[in-house]
Amino acid sequence: MAGHSKWHNIKNKKGKADAQRAKEFTKLARYIMVAAREGGKDPEYNQALKVAIDKAKAVNMPNDNIDRAIKRGTGEGVQENYDEIIYEGYGPQGIAVMVECLTDNRNRTAPDVRHAFDKNGGNLGQSGCVSFMFDKKGVIAIEVTENIDEDELMMEALELGAEDFNVDDGVIEITTAPENYIAVRKGLENKDLEFLASELSYIPQSYVKLTDEKDIKNMNRLISMLEDNDDVQEIYHNYELPEDLED
Repeated sequence: MAGHSKWHNIKNKKGKADAQRAKEFTKLARYIMVAAREGGKDPEYNQALKVAIDKAKAVNMPNDNIDRAIKRGTGEGVQENYDEIIYEGYGPQGIAVMVECLTDNRNRTAPDVRHAFDKNGGNLGQSGCVSFMFDKKGVIAIEVTENIDEDELMMEALELGAEDFNVDDGVIEITTAPENYIAVRKGLENKDLEFLASELSYIPQSYVKLTDEKDIKNMNRLISMLEDNDDVQEIYHNYELPEDLED
């Protein structure tokens, strides 16, 4: 994939401390619940649920947690209704930001998201104001091990329908069109691979590097504030993270 690797912009959050893991699992359970509610409990016939489960397994969410979330989504247990919303806005120096939320109270979530933007030198915009700067893609990140033949895996991935295959800093990154994600993911499942990430994501068409220290501080704080919001599922942006935050 041309430009800054998507993996470089997500691996920082994949390495969160255990104290943050429970919050991450809670958000993923909500994601699984909504997918099951809308499309049924069988991931073979519910692509959204398959994507949600892949994402949960990539961060080692226990199977029991996944199963409970599916059951809650299909009516077994306490019923919870969530709306899917994507907010769009600008960070410092016009950094494009998309905030994907699942919420049971829009009147709570919208002001919270707006406050995070306003407090950190950004502003919340109208729907569509930045989404044209992103392409929706399947992203599969795999840890490089001595058992992997990279050339062979690349050929297999491309034959399954992948668009691109990159290796960088010990990580293989495979990108797909959204409609080919499931086929590629399923085709790779039985190959004893360590999946570091597996999800549908919005990929920036280009990245912007901030140089002003105040803007960098504000942008990093904006991301942190949004990540700490229980209603926020994902944050997509075209900010090129500084190297010291990628490690």
